[in-house]
Amino acid sequence: MNTKTYLFILSIFLIFTTAFSQDKTENSKKESGHYNNNRFKQLYEEFSTPNVYRSASGAPGPNYYQQQADYKMDIELDDANKKLFGFETITYTNHSPDKLEYLWVQLDQNVRARDSKTPLIEGSDANPAEMAGSFVNKYMGKGFDGGFKIEAVKDEKGNPLPYTINRTMMRVDMPKILNPGEKFTFSIKWWYNINNHVTDRARSGYEEFEDGNRAYVIAQFYPRMAVYNDVEGWQNSQFWGRDEFALPFGNFEVNITVPADHILDGTGKLQNRKEVFSKEMLKRYQKAQNEYKEPVLIVTQEEAEAASKGFATKKKTWRFKATNVRDYAFASSRRFIWDMMAVKTGKKKTMAVSLYPPEGNPLWGDWSTKVVASTLESYSRMTFDYPYPKAISVHAKNQGMEYPMICWNYGRPDKDGTYSERTKYGMFGVIIHEIGHNYFPMIVNSDERQWTWMDEGINTFVQYVAEQDFGERYPEAIAPNKKFPSRRAIPKNIVSYMAGNQDRLAPIMSKGLNVYNFGANGYSKPATGLNILRNTIMGKQLFDYAFKTYAHRWMFKHPTPEDFFRTMEDASAVDLDWFWREWFYTTDYVDIGIKEVKKYYVTSKMNSEVRQMMKMRGIKESDLPPLVYLVEEGSEDFDESMKNETLDDVSTLTEYIMDNFTPEERKGLTKPNYFYEITFEKPGGIPMPIIVEYTYKDGSSKRVKYPPQIWRKNDAEVGKVVASEKEIVKIKVDPDEETADIDVSNNSWPKRKKLGDFKKFKKKMGN
Repeated sequence: MNTKTYLFILSIFLIFTTAFSQDKTENSKKESGHYNNNRFKQLYEEFSTPNVYRSASGAPGPNYYQQQADYKMDIELDDANKKLFGFETITYTNHSPDKLEYLWVQLDQNVRARDSKTPLIEGSDANPAEMAGSFVNKYMGKGFDGGFKIEAVKDEKGNPLPYTINRTMMRVDMPKILNPGEKFTFSIKWWYNINNHVTDRARSGYEEFEDGNRAYVIAQFYPRMAVYNDVEGWQNSQFWGRDEFALPFGNFEVNITVPADHILDGTGKLQNRKEVFSKEMLKRYQKAQNEYKEPVLIVTQEEAEAASKGFATKKKTWRFKATNVRDYAFASSRRFIWDMMAVKTGKKKTMAVSLYPPEGNPLWGDWSTKVVASTLESYSRMTFDYPYPKAISVHAKNQGMEYPMICWNYGRPDKDGTYSERTKYGMFGVIIHEIGHNYFPMIVNSDERQWTWMDEGINTFVQYVAEQDFGERYPEAIAPNKKFPSRRAIPKNIVSYMAGNQDRLAPIMSKGLNVYNFGANGYSKPATGLNILRNTIMGKQLFDYAFKTYAHRWMFKHPTPEDFFRTMEDASAVDLDWFWREWFYTTDYVDIGIKEVKKYYVTSKMNSEVRQMMKMRGIKESDLPPLVYLVEEGSEDFDESMKNETLDDVSTLTEYIMDNFTPEERKGLTKPNYFYEITFEKPGGIPMPIIVEYTYKDGSSKRVKYPPQIWRKNDAEVGKVVASEKEIVKIKVDPDEETADIDVSNNSWPKRKKLGDFKKFKKKMGN
């Protein structure tokens, strides 16, 4: 046979082999054409078109802009009457290319106004029994009147400005168009009744102690400018109580007047420390500036307890300035203990600070400020050096909430000073989470009202990293666990949610107000997805570089989800469109398993399967080149003697090797004695890498990770032929449960036998 004839027949044979293989796996029924639903298609339909404001790379475009809102405020806290009074002057700068007719201001306190519509959007049932206090509040009381009381809105010259209040938004009508590049200055005077945040579970308010003293954590306390941007124009979506805030950056000058015996801290640098600190406090503060290992007490517990016995009638004003922040908050009480220590983030020194009443000790005194410092170190490593002068953790019962440079955190010991492991780790976790929010969204300023996951989910992911770091930095804090027991971002912990009733699931790309399980949807699932990307799909090196790139690109700016998705791909050269679509835009789940395992032996004798194919195609055996055949164990062609044969016994193979390889090359050839065809199945919708652990008869094992693109042509099942020098006795998919697989019953071969109820009971009892 000449060479051309040989190659022609061989090509025909390969085509027939491929066709025969396809006949086994594909439905031969003719179907009409269909829309491209391939899970690996690009996200062009979901993403907006790149433009001069936001580039295709995920970076800000050449014409990117953002507005600025600068505030000067005078605030007075009326402790006796639980009221807050304020006067602010806002200077709004229009950096957009648009002409603005009016401004939108957020009035978030109106969510607690007596006529608030928020309670009306939630369904309710008649409970068979109710606590008396709850019953009175629900059905007999008039309700707390906590909304803003707007007394005046005026322009820079003191002339009244027309305004319209629509629930939690106020439109201020300017006397003339605000052109690009122009500024408009106006003022607002207001007051409101401060709520008890412990009883009404609010983000801001006071806690009242048994001795009549209160600790105030005050936020959303002033009318705040809404965001205007290239994506939505005015972000004036109403505040219903759940979705948080979208705010522009600006500079703040804030003067806060409180009772003279109060201790106060807030966003920004304190401008009049010598006026509000005692000489002893100043000495302690100077010491804290150079203390990096242990917190220094600025106000001791004894001093806080002594101050709690008197109620000052005199007042004191604390003056702060904050540059380039998106919001302002403060905390004030005569019962606060105050400690600080320094922490290095890159070349910068930051003060880690804690404020807490005696009820927080000993837990808070021992750990709060150290947790703050550790968090800043971890987040700075993952993103950028912390740019602000301080980060404050304030103890507030049942609270977890964040603002620039300051946050409220729970975790209270019992009255005798003891506390459970749950309380301790809960406190550690919430401090890390809320301090971490300084980065997302206080600096990387995403739209929380629209995209909960961009601040909560991303932050929860970095929280997981910071928790593990904290355990390594302070092993004495987590003994005897040896590892921080993180709750979220661990793949197996999201399984119960993703396997739940589809009628009660929503894609991550949903407004938080409208989802059933807010915590899982906005926090856990996105954090878990990013953890899987980092550890399983991309690898830490590629992921961390891309993640840091995103943080640097969008610090002090307003990113969208697309900016994040595009940057992660742009900086890593990893196509992740399939992952974003499935994990973020759908409620699909992961389920990958082993459908079938076949064992084969190699022979020179033609098997019946090929013989049948030859007959169907009209090809003579004499026309074929020497071939190597695979015979399935247990098939009609199988002979027990094949188990004793090696590749050296396959004449067609040995002849080919002898004719085409030098003695030196032959030494480098492996000689697999075992051949397996493994069919992996994917009942779940989300593609994932197939992580497989092969265990051999000699007890050794090997892991192989097949990339997720293995599913690109067949979304249901895919086969892999494994040639092994050692006999495989066990195969396991996702052995470390790192892909959030909702059903592991199909992850092993041989399949595990299901125990009966009695055997399960005996095993549980150790018998």
